[in-house]
Amino acid sequence: MFEDIKKNKMKSWFIVLLFLVFISLIVYYICMALDLGPMSIVIAMIFSIASTWGSYYYSDKIVLTLNKARPATKEENLKLVNILDALVVSSGLPCTPKLYIVEDTQPNAFATGRNPQNAVICVTTGLLDKLEYYELEGVIAHEMAHIKNYDIRLSAVVSVMVGFVVMLSDWFTRIAFWGGSRDRDNDSNGNAILMLIGLVFLILSPIFGKLMQLSISRKREFLADATAIEFTRNPDGLISALEKISGDPNQLKTANKSTENMYIVNPFRGKKSSSSLWSTHPSIEDRVEALRNLK
Repeated sequence: MFEDIKKNKMKSWFIVLLFLVFISLIVYYICMALDLGPMSIVIAMIFSIASTWGSYYYSDKIVLTLNKARPATKEENLKLVNILDALVVSSGLPCTPKLYIVEDTQPNAFATGRNPQNAVICVTTGLLDKLEYYELEGVIAHEMAHIKNYDIRLSAVVSVMVGFVVMLSDWFTRIAFWGGSRDRDNDSNGNAILMLIGLVFLILSPIFGKLMQLSISRKREFLADATAIEFTRNPDGLISALEKISGDPNQLKTANKSTENMYIVNPFRGKKSSSSLWSTHPSIEDRVEALRNLK
């Protein structure tokens, strides 16, 4: 486990560095296309450093905002709080993660944060309504395993940074196609360059984002499942929870492509988890079989 944690930390810093370089190149070419001259490299470096720093230190807040999450309270969510408190003891985590709730009928959950000291576990109201005590315990234990293994830093950094790259690409393409049309005669060459670069990044950004998400190996889900059983000593609870969550037909309204890898089960109901090359999650059948083999 300690080796896995070390690898996750190294992957996180590698992705941060890669993001820094990628954003620098995008902004640099934008500035050059806008004919900003020598200032282009300065603007690119300032923008990329600021966006990278913000994405790393505020990734958890960004993800919670995207999911419209609110803090859980002991008065309304006593069962959830009690489960968390008990699992903190069995897991050996140094700090108790914060609890957040998303108002949605689909049962699902994720954990986020840059380290265990700043960790957050977020569950939907559908999860609280539809799962029994030991099923809910299995889900929370799974998310706490992600926290203990430092998967949360990797997934949060990837989700926010990938989303930012795609957003920047989209914004850049809009400038190229709409902004340039107002002054075609004065700078047709510059606008052509803008459109070409915007088109290239528009094509590459989703591919880049998918590859970044897949850098978080699906083996992390198997490891989190196994670690959760170490905390609860009850494979049946997590098995039942996984089957209920994957079988629920409701769509998660706040889910998006950049954060789909964070959830315990793929939130898009039209897209079943599979063992294909491009899947962010292993299949439920494979996870259940692995858990049964732990008995």
